[in-house]
Amino acid sequence: MATDRYYLTEVDKHSDSIYCHHDLMGELLIPQHYHNKAQFLYVEGGIAYVKTDISTYFLPARHYMWIPPGVKHSIHPNSEDVMMRNLYFPVEKKDVAFYEEEGIYPVNDLLLNLLLFTNRWKGDLYKGSRNYIVAKALKVLLPDISGKNLSLSLPLAKDARLIKITDYIASHIGDAISFEDLAKRFGLSTRTLHRLFVKDLGMSFMQFFTISRMLRAVELLQDKSMPVSEVALAVGYNSLPTFSNIFYKMLGQRPSEYANGRNILSE
Repeated sequence: MATDRYYLTEVDKHSDSIYCHHDLMGELLIPQHYHNKAQFLYVEGGIAYVKTDISTYFLPARHYMWIPPGVKHSIHPNSEDVMMRNLYFPVEKKDVAFYEEEGIYPVNDLLLNLLLFTNRWKGDLYKGSRNYIVAKALKVLLPDISGKNLSLSLPLAKDARLIKITDYIASHIGDAISFEDLAKRFGLSTRTLHRLFVKDLGMSFMQFFTISRMLRAVELLQDKSMPVSEVALAVGYNSLPTFSNIFYKMLGQRPSEYANGRNILSE
């Protein structure tokens, strides 16, 4: 692992500063690391996967992830051209419970405008400075404006049998996979397979399959090469209203709204 990356050498150098870094990713992997500061991560122009020891989070454009201090994570963008904005905040005694939980949230207009205001910042922001005050205001607002913590993560399978099964699901995301057929294909009873999902992943097969489909849909919508109706079919939905409703439940936006979203950092 390189030892001269800003996230290893600069973020925690001054414990009381807010550290700012925004730029093109420029690489397809930021290897596992952690900070003593909490991290606000926002991306545009693509998708980033954030892997912790227990889950893989899916961070689509126009959403942000809050990563509490001390959480080991790696970042895997789907392109070197993904635009990334990071703000790292020191821990404060008066921090509320919101800041202690990993989460992914949609970015509303107020937060977009605050981010646009900070577009040219880089490095440490110190107490008393105008930029520090604006960044601190952004943090203070997060619990009130972020809404629901979206279920944009998939736990990592640990059981060898389930790793093969989840790999199969990922490669057949648009197929009509029934639970019974899946159990038969891998030589398991439906009861055993259900127990595997619940014990190892903390969710049912249908929950896992639905989330996997929606995350694939986000990738396709971000690519902008298909209309929404074709994206729905590509991830296994013959009914566009059903697809739209499930997408909205997970991401807080309709597929058409997401596909037509604004990229402020590239403007």
